Amino acid sequence: MQINNTYIDVPFEYRHHCWFCSEPAGHSFTFPHSAHLVFDCLHETITLPSCLECSRAAHKAEVRSIWQVDKQVKIHLIERYRKDLAIGLNWTQNELANAGFEDGSFAGFQKSAWFMYEVARDRVNFRGWPLVLAGIEIDNEESNREFRFDGVCYPSIDEAIEHYSLNFDLDLGFLRQVLAKMGPSSFAKAVRFCRLYVGATPNEKSQALREIEPF
Repeated sequence: MQINNTYIDVPFEYRHHCWFCSEPAGHSFTFPHSAHLVFDCLHETITLPSCLECSRAAHKAEVRSIWQVDKQVKIHLIERYRKDLAIGLNWTQNELANAGFEDGSFAGFQKSAWFMYEVARDRVNFRGWPLVLAGIEIDNEESNREFRFDGVCYPSIDEAIEHYSLNFDLDLGFLRQVLAKMGPSSFAKAVRFCRLYVGATPNEKSQALREIEPF
């Protein structure tokens, strides 16, 4: 019987967890794999535990490293949970608990919404444990691109921009231009500013951009 020596070391507390999202892991994922040949992979071939959903998403990623695969999986999760993550954009836990929906048609929403938000947030935010193969840790060259905002850790600021644009019906290009002037550290201010111009004409947006002081 041939032993698979590509399995990463798994800490005891994560022995049943998906490396991508921390859900129960009943599957494994190997990268690179035969369906996507990589001739300049940044690390050795590795196999790690994964849940079925993340494994399927990971197999679709045509990238060069496991961390780039992780980014594509997180983008998949953000897209899947977009409505659940939007709960955290529009409510706090206390606001939702006291919304007065107990006896109405939204009673089910009030009971389950925050739980679903937390499940979505935690799966997106989870960062896999360090990758160690045969006692040697593999360096992560992708972590410096992450962007954390309002309790959610996005693979990069691009995913945050897209998420907020879709949920608040913002002009994606306009938000990018506003952020270019205000800077990523003013993300919340840029979103609030763009919400004032939903439905505005191109000329109105151009005038608004001219009035922003660059950071």
